[in-house]
Amino acid sequence: MKKRLLALALAGAMVFSLAACSSGGNDAPATDDQGGTSETAEVANKDKPLVWFNRQPSNSSTGELDMSALQFNDNTYYVGFDANQGAELQGTMILDYVKANIDTIDRNGDGIIGYVLAIGDIGHNDSIARTRGVRAALGTAVEKDGAIISDPVGSNADGSATAVQDGNLEVNGKTYIVRELASQEMKNSAGATWDAATAGNAIGTWASSFGDQIDIVASNNDGMGMSMFNAWSKSNKVPTFGYDANADAVAAIAEGYGGTISQHADVQAYLTLRVLRNALDGVDIDTGIGTEDDAGNVLTDDVYYYDEAARSYYALNVAVTADNYTEFTDSTKVYGPVGNQLDASAHPEKSVWLNIYNAADNFLSATYQPLLQNYDDLLNLKVEYIGGDGQTEANITNRLSNPSAYDAFAINMVKTDNAASYTALLNQ
Repeated sequence: MKKRLLALALAGAMVFSLAACSSGGNDAPATDDQGGTSETAEVANKDKPLVWFNRQPSNSSTGELDMSALQFNDNTYYVGFDANQGAELQGTMILDYVKANIDTIDRNGDGIIGYVLAIGDIGHNDSIARTRGVRAALGTAVEKDGAIISDPVGSNADGSATAVQDGNLEVNGKTYIVRELASQEMKNSAGATWDAATAGNAIGTWASSFGDQIDIVASNNDGMGMSMFNAWSKSNKVPTFGYDANADAVAAIAEGYGGTISQHADVQAYLTLRVLRNALDGVDIDTGIGTEDDAGNVLTDDVYYYDEAARSYYALNVAVTADNYTEFTDSTKVYGPVGNQLDASAHPEKSVWLNIYNAADNFLSATYQPLLQNYDDLLNLKVEYIGGDGQTEANITNRLSNPSAYDAFAINMVKTDNAASYTALLNQ
């Protein structure tokens, strides 16, 4: 039936449509080739393709997935990256750096490798994973109820904090203590998390308290990492490690930034829009992903995987260090294997409503959205981009007042618990 509908669309005599008209409400008539009107079978908003991205619907306390949101309708998916694989990679990257530079890393020669940690959002799965990844790699992790504690410790100059422990690292026959000197959630007074300015202020406070005890600066993302690097780490030659492979962070590796993690934003952005394109076209969801499409677009399994039970696509991560950073200098370039233009006659333009939870977020606004804007042209999607304030869902949901005007939706929540704030609008 779907193929027959597509054939009718290509013939220019559409009687039924696979998606709602993008220019009017549910009662808007379709215009035929002779200028008359015909009945249009509209798709209810609750049945339109929906992609959650970057923030997976889940319980922020337990991490349990919100399957009601992930199974909202038959064309609902999540697109993100493998948080645990990336977190482990970040921790390993830091550990490898310490081992390779053990002769100079201990700035005050006290035998203690001290690090500070900027935590993005204590209720965000990705932030939790990255904190755990760093602590696990450096031997400072403490487990509770079978999971590594991800809580911030505040100040821990003497190593007495209960959320972490002192690690031990033996290199070249010498044993060093590894200590998390301090960590905190970077949340500003207005409530925005992952806040770069807060991180920049925090490193000043930490530097005043710990001075040359700080040998490593670790961050849950590059936005906070670069704020600390520019405010203190760079001038004091303290390696700083972030996550996201933002363009400024990659460039800063040449100036002493220790490294970052590419979460293959180019693949994520493609998947975010590709699953919508496939659902709108009524084709197999794997088209142009694991199965080559009619333009030659296809991904290989070394850059992504699909978890059918969670209805989730995950991009795989890559460590970006002094050894390979020149390969990642353009963070907004489309991924070559999926950079081919779709034929508009076979894949006609459709309208998508898409929001970015925080217009000020460096990764999403400077990397992810530009990638989306490159792919929307290739996939013949007319996307309306909405930038939130990073604090409240209402700042975003208030601008989805007419979902009937769109054929599909891509949603980036402020909080992972709040999927119902959006699905309620589509159920009206």
